[in-house]
Amino acid sequence: MKEDQPICYSCLNENCFIKRHLHLEKMKQYVVKKESFVCKKSNQFITEGDSIQGLYFICSGKVKTIKTGINGREQIVRLTKNGDTIGFRGFGTSKKYLISASALEDTVLCNFSNATMFEILHNVPEFTYALMLFYADELNKSENNIRKIAHMNVRERVIDLLLYIHRKFGQINDLIDIELSRKEIADFAGTTEEQAIRVISNLKKEMLIKTVGKKIGILNMSELRSEIMEHKYF
Repeated sequence: MKEDQPICYSCLNENCFIKRHLHLEKMKQYVVKKESFVCKKSNQFITEGDSIQGLYFICSGKVKTIKTGINGREQIVRLTKNGDTIGFRGFGTSKKYLISASALEDTVLCNFSNATMFEILHNVPEFTYALMLFYADELNKSENNIRKIAHMNVRERVIDLLLYIHRKFGQINDLIDIELSRKEIADFAGTTEEQAIRVISNLKKEMLIKTVGKKIGILNMSELRSEIMEHKYF
């Protein structure tokens, strides 16, 4: 469903690549080419293997990106929020999306087509340089995450996830500001739903976290950090 396009110049997402480069005169001609739409909660807007249709930028909302693994098992590889970029893996080197993406809540997305993105990359060097640094940072994070997970047990992986979403989304009224099902937690932590439920139950008994429905709140940050400090969660 198409909606009135959010006005980039009044957008509050200062970390958005587009917003950060609006001071450049050249960007004016590209902003008007973007399309914006609402993706309802649980709906998928990128399907792994489909032809790349440019890059998506989150205006408001939350999104999970998913990679299909062995035996068709889904692995959540990234959680994103306002201002974040979606669909960049494979962009420019592949003709197909390497991930799927769906909304965790009603989300407003801005899409810049392949043609528009390539025009920006060819004509706005400041944007191109920033995107290169972004790719380098994402690669470094991925490599560190692979190494970290290889040495973590299930409990440590769940704790690492909880600390990650706390840093990413913050905590409001003692609850992390994102709803994730136990299956989604398991998919991100690389474990089974049963094991994820068991770890969360144990953490509750130990008064390290609390739960209200799907939401989780961290009660003892220092203790959780100390459990995985050797893996350098930060």
